[in-house]
Amino acid sequence: MKTLISIILLTMTVSIHGQQINLIAENAVVEKLGTGYSFTEGPAVAPDGKVYFTDQPNDRIYVWDENEGISLWLEGTERSNGMYFSNNNKLVACADLHNRLITIDSNKIISVLFENYIGKHLNGPNDVWVAPDGGIYFTDPYYHRNYWSEGHSEVQDTRGVYYLSTDGTVVRVADDFLQPNGLVGTPDGKFLYIADINDRKIWKYDIGTNGMLSNKTFFAPEGSDGMTIDDKGNIYLTMGKLWIYSPEGKLIQEIEFPESPSNVCFGGKERDTLFVTARTSVYSLKMNVKGVK
Repeated sequence: MKTLISIILLTMTVSIHGQQINLIAENAVVEKLGTGYSFTEGPAVAPDGKVYFTDQPNDRIYVWDENEGISLWLEGTERSNGMYFSNNNKLVACADLHNRLITIDSNKIISVLFENYIGKHLNGPNDVWVAPDGGIYFTDPYYHRNYWSEGHSEVQDTRGVYYLSTDGTVVRVADDFLQPNGLVGTPDGKFLYIADINDRKIWKYDIGTNGMLSNKTFFAPEGSDGMTIDDKGNIYLTMGKLWIYSPEGKLIQEIEFPESPSNVCFGGKERDTLFVTARTSVYSLKMNVKGVK
């Protein structure tokens, strides 16, 4: 059952192409869509607007439909965390039970996409973004899990960011983070934003040929667990509250939720519903801007 929530909106009007726009739809309020989870994460919007999200400690993936609400979609997900839909409509998931990237198709069949960088298991893939050309970026921090076998340890020499090309080649594209976490790219495939959550900084990169990154530029003084982008190029960060930054790196809006947000995406058929995972619950907020399709 949906629950209306009173929240604090620290609102600033945004100038877009000479017009003054409030990002949040008029009279919109946060709705609690579901609760009772252990830790929600990884919201990913499907082509039809449904949002898939994880309850990571309970090894489950749920799906939200704007008309039908929330239902359990899959149990036994290899501890999926961050997720994103690929260009062929498979769910790409950072699954840290075995420290690898997997895909889950519409029949709920799990396949291994990538594991074992330079002969060693990954630290624990955390978040993922699929570029327009089908290449995949993912972060690989280290958060020790109680379900790992005794003696399991961090084996990569850095907590890095990786790029998996469509031909299956994997390269480490960034290696100077304290703890890389959330990431998102622009829909034209030109820029990538990466959060160093422990250093409380967001960095912006140019995306070059073969997926390589260059021109590392400071973007915002925040960490972020998960990130998304709207059709105006604004970047949404989750760190204690929801922070929205313009493409120029200006803070334009802050939104406080009853629980600290962990991740965010745009869902619904029109992509105008902000879907927020926040620990034990998930929330929505109607917007004047849309996510990118």
